[in-house]
Amino acid sequence: MVGTSFAVGIGYTSVWYPKEWQGRALGIFGMGNAGAAITTFIAPTLLNNFTENDPINGWKMLPVIYAVVLVIIGILFIVFAKNKTNQGVSKTMTELLSPLKKTRVWRFGTYYFLVFGFFVAYSQWLLPNFMNVYGTTLVMGGMFATMFSLPSGVIRAFGGYLSDKFGARKVMYWVLGSSIVISFLLMFPKMEIFTAGPGVMAMNNGVVTEIAADKIIVNGKTHQINAKKDLEKDSQSVFPVKTSWQEIIVKQNQEVKKKELLAQGITQINFSANLWVYLVLVILIGISWGIGKAAVYKHIPEYFPNEVGVVGGMVGLIGGLGGFLGPIIFGYLLNYTGLWTSSWIFIFVVSVLCLLWMHRTIINATRSKLPNFTRDIENNH
Repeated sequence: MVGTSFAVGIGYTSVWYPKEWQGRALGIFGMGNAGAAITTFIAPTLLNNFTENDPINGWKMLPVIYAVVLVIIGILFIVFAKNKTNQGVSKTMTELLSPLKKTRVWRFGTYYFLVFGFFVAYSQWLLPNFMNVYGTTLVMGGMFATMFSLPSGVIRAFGGYLSDKFGARKVMYWVLGSSIVISFLLMFPKMEIFTAGPGVMAMNNGVVTEIAADKIIVNGKTHQINAKKDLEKDSQSVFPVKTSWQEIIVKQNQEVKKKELLAQGITQINFSANLWVYLVLVILIGISWGIGKAAVYKHIPEYFPNEVGVVGGMVGLIGGLGGFLGPIIFGYLLNYTGLWTSSWIFIFVVSVLCLLWMHRTIINATRSKLPNFTRDIENNH
């Protein structure tokens, strides 16, 4: 029912506004996505309060509250809304559904799968992500998840304005490009790595005559050794921190040859994946997706002015599938790789594919409609 209401709302909103206002109108309509942020912020607190006195049945009050809110909104819509239809719309079901045969609809759906579907997925996924990786409380994790989803929902209206002013395609270039860059930065997990480092080798043949914590002497020749130092795990560090040392592998009075390894090198790299840097990047990619949601829907009345409802519904369906499948895919990736950031790797790949598909489509359209212009460019460059 909720998914249907979104598809109906897109068509209903679109029919009231001229072409140059479509982006802003649909962007303002789409600001309702901020409800996901409000839920992420309020629901954990409400659940804590409801279950404090009644741990078994207290949770049942939450869906009751949501049902009451839905009824109130429905009554307000019945009282204040006016009906309006698009006179140019096709009448038969076959004609209404005919746009779904076009690749363009599925391309728009793929964009929406990324910018809306993964927005919904991360509205859910960020809470356990913050709690597992950074040890936040339930309420604090919910607040951080809200900081991701609330700006993304609210800024959708601004995305509609940008799409009206600069064009939806240009906005989508920026959205997909920023999604690639930010998801790449988020790919690196909180980690501690031990690997082989620079060792110490004998400079000549001889016998080990003395071994100390910071040196090895072979036939009077001193080889300096870097003793192990505990790496300070600074939680405020933005960049990875590296330290190296050597561990002695020879013994007293042992005969060694030139270039033989006396002490094995070890390098330790610690990356704290700073919580606040991570949070800022997450908020930025949420804002980018919020702008992208409006840009995708700006395309629809331009290409399908008489089928906004059915095309918008299909695009919304594909986006909704992203919200449904996203946490499932993220869960499988987490189990397979053991990395919470594996979901960002997946988003990076999807963002790259979307950008390549859009760019290739534009190039092919340019070549077909302006063949002489394209030929001149290729000949001159």
